[in-house]
Amino acid sequence: MFKILKKEVLNTSVKLMEIEAPHIAKKAEPGQFIILRVNENGERIPLTIADYDREKGTVTIIFQEVGKTTRLLGQLNEGDLLLDFVGPLGVASHFEGLKKVAVIGGGLGTAIAYPQAKKLYNMGVEVDSIIGFRNKDLIILEKEMQAASSRLFVTTDDGSNGTKGFVTDILKKLIEEGNNYDLVIAIGPLIMMKIVSNLTKNYGIKTVVSMNPVMIDGTGMCGGCRITVGGRVKFACVDGPDFDGHEVDFDEAMRRQAMYKAEEKKSEEQHECRLGGIKNA
Repeated sequence: MFKILKKEVLNTSVKLMEIEAPHIAKKAEPGQFIILRVNENGERIPLTIADYDREKGTVTIIFQEVGKTTRLLGQLNEGDLLLDFVGPLGVASHFEGLKKVAVIGGGLGTAIAYPQAKKLYNMGVEVDSIIGFRNKDLIILEKEMQAASSRLFVTTDDGSNGTKGFVTDILKKLIEEGNNYDLVIAIGPLIMMKIVSNLTKNYGIKTVVSMNPVMIDGTGMCGGCRITVGGRVKFACVDGPDFDGHEVDFDEAMRRQAMYKAEEKKSEEQHECRLGGIKNA
């Protein structure tokens, strides 16, 4: 069992939890993830390691309540226990020989971009971070990203934070101003990562994206997390989650992402009905 030591509400649907998991914290690196179960009857879900503290023996996760399991997780509080918390899984990000990097986070992807930016910045790399959200009320980790960046640019689709536009608008402007990036890291919705990768491909800038397809066992056995990279089948849980953005078949990934929408909706509706029955009992 794994104790929740800290819970923080980042916005209306996004929560942060700090979990007591010393063995995972000892080995965790940016880019890796964990798989958890809330209870014995719960499904296994992967969540990226947003931060870790080796001395305290804690691992931080950040999640959005979008379905049954994440809603159940969000209902837990400090002192509550998780049944399973397994990791670190996946291949850690590699940052050797970099001098200047652009780190891009779209929405909840900022939670995954943060440990990447933090690691690079602490290595002495010049880090330009760009994070984008639909509106100012959804902005998360702004202070944390500021502390982990040489420069931070925050943008919203509607301009409610004062800067209107998309992350690609900022990135293109920075490139055309003469910033020579060794690497661009893009993490967020598939469509955002696709557009960033198309942009950087035109400029010949190496780009890494973090893929988070449907995943069950986290060991490559179930095959649910398969994607196509450079014309070959890869498994995000054991080959990734980091991949060359110029090689990923994003269109296929988006089609696969939408395959279980009906089942997810049905599960969520059943969960809401059970909650309603309990409340009315």
